[in-house]
Amino acid sequence: MKISVIGCGYVGLVTGACLANLGNKVKLVEIDENKVEYVKRKESPLYEKGLSEILREVDIEATSDYQQIVDSDIIFICVGTPSKADGSITLEYVTGSLNQLISVLKNRKSYFLIAVKSTVVPGTTEEVVIPILEKSGKRAGHDFGVCMTPEFLREGKGVYDFMNPDRIIIGEYDSKSGDTLYTLYESFDAPIVRVDLKTAEMIKYASNSFLATKVSFINEIGNICKQLDIDTYQVANAIGLDKRIGSKFLEAGIGFGGPCLTKDVKALIARAEQLGYVPNILKQIVNFNDSQAFRMIEILKKYMLLKDSSIGVLGLSYRPDTDDVRDSRAITIVDVLLKEGAVVKVYDPQAMHNFKKLFPHVEYTTAEEVLNCDAILIVTEWEEFELLDYRGKLVIDGRRILKAREAMIYEGVCW
Repeated sequence: MKISVIGCGYVGLVTGACLANLGNKVKLVEIDENKVEYVKRKESPLYEKGLSEILREVDIEATSDYQQIVDSDIIFICVGTPSKADGSITLEYVTGSLNQLISVLKNRKSYFLIAVKSTVVPGTTEEVVIPILEKSGKRAGHDFGVCMTPEFLREGKGVYDFMNPDRIIIGEYDSKSGDTLYTLYESFDAPIVRVDLKTAEMIKYASNSFLATKVSFINEIGNICKQLDIDTYQVANAIGLDKRIGSKFLEAGIGFGGPCLTKDVKALIARAEQLGYVPNILKQIVNFNDSQAFRMIEILKKYMLLKDSSIGVLGLSYRPDTDDVRDSRAITIVDVLLKEGAVVKVYDPQAMHNFKKLFPHVEYTTAEEVLNCDAILIVTEWEEFELLDYRGKLVIDGRRILKAREAMIYEGVCW
């Protein structure tokens, strides 16, 4: 198939590369000319395991000109939907891409499909996307199809997740739209769930809200276990054996970050409140998660005054195997340390260039230099941190790095 993907961010780039890897002819549309040039050179503008290798091998193009995708069979919309101050999402990039597509639609003489993969709150595809597209004079369900197909990609494992999905969701405007997208997906070894547009949008938010709930739950249990001198991870391992619960997302620590969980929970809260409903559980999840990172600072203060002390931070990305620092727990922790007057030294295998945009005056150094600080905080569970020598050190661990237990003084945040 001829596939076009609008948006060359994380989701769009992984989606386009993987679809090209499956034999489709793919064009990426991106307004950022720097990203376009990266793809033209067969390079990835972001760090993602396996992505650069795919880009070097597949039939994929990049452009900023929407007219070059006029012959597409399917156009995926993969632009960002960042949060507003009240937690609701902004649709600026979605509506901007749709308005650009109007001229493409006008020049189309045959049926094709527009598939929304951007994360949008329930009702958006029906109430915003379709009305804008129909300004072209073409009718949804007749001249073109519309689907909403959410992504469930973990950064650092996005290529694997795309190629090995747990499930594929097709939210369809009508059966012809769904059939078109089903043809693209039918070779995948995964359940394909076909629902209406609003249901597909809700599935994405419900999924991420449940994962956020699970993380916050085990952190709450961990905080209690720590007071009772109980190993939280032994508790988590045992309850995870219950098939009704499962073991994933039961790693106690300093909470979740990243571009999805917090953003999506807040967006669902905002959407619910617009409807006149107060989602108390979701609101408590956000509040609890925000507070969990501060526990690391509270523990550290038991051992030293922060002012003028050198504090090393291992890990800046919100999770390992990515250079993404959006909503990373390291942001909260480094901000507090600086306000307390500490001398902060940091190391991350991939994310220092992105973190430096937020904290340009922090000392960016090696893992070995971080280990020479008065205290070390482990904020991200990079695999290489299991290889460091922590002997003789003071370590506060937020991510359960087993090797760190060799430290002279070691304390976990909630174990």
